[in-house]
Amino acid sequence: MTSRRVSVRLRLTMVYGSLFFGAGVVLVGVNYLFVRDVLSRPVKMTFQGIPEALTSLNPSKPSVAVPIPKDTLFLRAISDVRAQYREDVMGPMLQWSLLAVAVVGVAGLAIGWIVARRAMAPLQTMTEAARRLSESTLHERIALGGPRDEIRDLADTFDSMLERLGHAFDSQRRFVANASHELRTPLAINRALLQVSMTDPELPRQVRTVGTELLNANARQERLIEGLLLLAQSEREPAERLPVDLAELAGSAMTSVPETTADLRPAPAEGDPVLLERMIGNLLDNAVKYNDERALVVLRTHTDRWGSVVTVENTGRVVPSGRIEGLFEPFRRLDRDRTGSAGGAGLGLSIVRAIARAHRGSAEARPRPGGGLVVTVRL
Repeated sequence: MTSRRVSVRLRLTMVYGSLFFGAGVVLVGVNYLFVRDVLSRPVKMTFQGIPEALTSLNPSKPSVAVPIPKDTLFLRAISDVRAQYREDVMGPMLQWSLLAVAVVGVAGLAIGWIVARRAMAPLQTMTEAARRLSESTLHERIALGGPRDEIRDLADTFDSMLERLGHAFDSQRRFVANASHELRTPLAINRALLQVSMTDPELPRQVRTVGTELLNANARQERLIEGLLLLAQSEREPAERLPVDLAELAGSAMTSVPETTADLRPAPAEGDPVLLERMIGNLLDNAVKYNDERALVVLRTHTDRWGSVVTVENTGRVVPSGRIEGLFEPFRRLDRDRTGSAGGAGLGLSIVRAIARAHRGSAEARPRPGGGLVVTVRL
């Protein structure tokens, strides 16, 4: 059961608002107790001067004599007046104070929301930079200004990390370029020498058999190197994205697999046409390579509300659902974990997922009823 996500900005706003409300309630409480204490203090009264005070209430008739009872009834009347006065003062004061606390608290929430937004703006900038981070945008920096505080230190650390990542990707590109030249050339020379030597009609049969095995081994090594280089290239986001139709690319890729049943509907996307066509070709090659006597291969393209979709379905042996995710890892097969067969290098589905992710998509698979797989790529 997942809990609802509460943003830091909302939490900060609630903290600011709670502080305003708490401070207001404490202030109202202290003020209320102080005023009540003042109004509840006993007043020392004497009758001296009371006639003059009462006469001053009506200065137009100074000659009127006011009788003053000198007993406890008068004191009790004064006490009742004071109690009524205290109630008349304390009640409205408490109501208006609480209303003021409510108004100030709401204003505090609004101010807290604004202040939290300003405080979280640098972090939001860093989050957006991390979301759009890819190999093609490693040159970008946050370059956060303002005072030297903890948030700016975090932004500078993030910029330093981006710089190190940029250097690492540059080193990887240079390695891929050098490996492409250094590994392909010797294998191509070996293949050419073997092919030339095999044309000799006087070559003994045992030597010819060994030469054929060497050619097969050389072909496997070439496929492995091509797969590794393609995997390294596929893991990088395309530098340029072109509008493509996956249906057209699928039609071109299926020319090498004529037995494929196709249902190609328009599926527009953006990306590297060469890599996307290679992705579909790898799906078809994998479907044919691990098929059985039923030899069913179905290729479909279409669009749904999540994007453009390529689906390849094939017959074959029953695949346990718990083993499917491992098939997308390099050098993983259903029967054994490492390479060693002539069927391939064990990189087909790994390359498919790498190309899909480089195009901000996904590649998933599920068992097909009756045996085989249904692989779905969504861009």
